[in-house]
Amino acid sequence: MPRPRLSTLAAACATALATALLGPAAGAQATTADHYSGTLSDGATWIADKPAQWNGSLLLFSHGFGPTTAADAPSTAGRQALLDAGYALVGSSYDPNGSMWALDSAERDQFAALTAFRRKVGTPTRVISVGQSMGGLINAQIARDSAGRVDGSLGLCGLVAGGVDLDNYQLDAEYTLATFFDPADVDKLVNLGSQTDAGALADRLTKAVESAQQTPAGRTRIALAAAYLNLADWAPGRQPPARGDFAGQEEQQYAWLAQGLLGFIVPARWSVEQSVGGNTSWNKGVDYAGLLRKSDHAKQVEALYRDAGLDLRTDLNRLTLGADIAADPAAVAHLKRTSTAGQGLAVPLLDIHTTADQLVPVEQESAFAGRVRRAGDSALLRQAYVARQSHCNFTTAEVLAGLHAVEHRLDTGYWDNSATTAELQHSADELGLDGAAFTDYRPNRLTGTR
Repeated sequence: MPRPRLSTLAAACATALATALLGPAAGAQATTADHYSGTLSDGATWIADKPAQWNGSLLLFSHGFGPTTAADAPSTAGRQALLDAGYALVGSSYDPNGSMWALDSAERDQFAALTAFRRKVGTPTRVISVGQSMGGLINAQIARDSAGRVDGSLGLCGLVAGGVDLDNYQLDAEYTLATFFDPADVDKLVNLGSQTDAGALADRLTKAVESAQQTPAGRTRIALAAAYLNLADWAPGRQPPARGDFAGQEEQQYAWLAQGLLGFIVPARWSVEQSVGGNTSWNKGVDYAGLLRKSDHAKQVEALYRDAGLDLRTDLNRLTLGADIAADPAAVAHLKRTSTAGQGLAVPLLDIHTTADQLVPVEQESAFAGRVRRAGDSALLRQAYVARQSHCNFTTAEVLAGLHAVEHRLDTGYWDNSATTAELQHSADELGLDGAAFTDYRPNRLTGTR
């Protein structure tokens, strides 16, 4: 099936995913690890790597959204560092016969890959699951459902709020952009016909945003859409804007959109719809004024509206009155069943997130923590944050420090101080690798949950 033209950001994301999936160049680790592979009952493939000096621990890696190709580490550098440290690695492709949103099969295939490793390679003394991006959601499901098969978990930039919340807040932002800048597409945001159609829609919305940025009224309404998207206001290559620099915040939010954010998330919606057989998001009955009040960017939006001489209430009423998108109940039920997590934890889980993640907003961690708290399992969860822009933009040292914190919890039965900002930074610094930027941080509420 033809794919839409990727914009700059989408292409960069695809390149990062490909790097993680393909692994190092041929021969780079041949002398340090034995490589294994196989095929599971549903056609999914699995791969594994076991170093010559195996420490007995096995990392079960869940890869992110993208081609359903087997992966067993978050990056090339990460793979080599983990093998050098003595860890064995295993991971599956998920079912290659369906959508890239492979949540129907992912958890099942990951457990099957673990079973295949035990049969073909050996029995580990400990299993720690690790997941990145969409794989972070799968990882949280594994932490919930491990039933003795996994001992602990490390989540990286995880989409832990789940698919329903993701689709809804993205719809709120796309609907806002279309309403003000591309009204011909207001009724074309869901039930996408193909990935090509989705890519074309993303291009039209992006061009409309680029035009809107040229006027004060356009910049103000872009900020409103960005608030609904939970969009970070710290862009690559920039210094973070001051808390009261509302125009500067919008300019950096626009930078994310101009670099192709819509070119990634709109086609991804098609993949989700493809996986569940219908539209999974809705805004019928949504109060867009109430939604804005819950956003951390509300003050920014209000200030920009005042400065532009626009009536915010009029725009919010327009959005609320025009909101008539209804979801397919069966598709929503399917997505809730396959693509949520946090209803409980069976093993300790440490989640790590960058503070300015444009694809999986850090506010997802707040929604996930609330769900785990309501399930009564907060004692098993720890969350840590890295002061950096971009999705899954971690150093190898940060990943290893997080892994060591999980191991400490498993060794002692307590988190103690192992997952605090100070201890994670100290642990990463001691590795002498590529640095770390752990920071004290508390994410705000996720906007757009229904």
